[in-house]
Amino acid sequence: MVNILRKKALAKLNILLVITLCAVGASAAGPHKVITGEELQALMKDGQPVKIVDVREPELFKSGHVPGAINIPYDTAHGRILKELSPKDRVVFICHGGPMGDELGGILTKNGYTKVYNVKGGMKKWRGPLEQSK
Repeated sequence: MVNILRKKALAKLNILLVITLCAVGASAAGPHKVITGEELQALMKDGQPVKIVDVREPELFKSGHVPGAINIPYDTAHGRILKELSPKDRVVFICHGGPMGDELGGILTKNGYTKVYNVKGGMKKWRGPLEQSK
């Protein structure tokens, strides 16, 4: 009986350790900040330049995007973001739902960029104004 309780306690401890390591690994992946759509709107109004990078496909970008955003589709972003974005820029990524922006934000921060953000929930959660391209 005691042996079974020890095994259960050890199993729970192992699960807790794995969860902790995953959380630490995720936070170490990149110190970019995850922001809400409302926080992005505040950044857009604070008077400082901001580069909003929409990483969705060009067709989706054209049909409606955050005003002032540029389109660097995810499929080509890995080869472009370090060339086209400056470490001095304040960069905000927005995608379909968030994960692609997190990945790209991690790449920038690993390369010395310090003002990097990703919009939580991406365009699925964006409730601000939209701009269309021709």
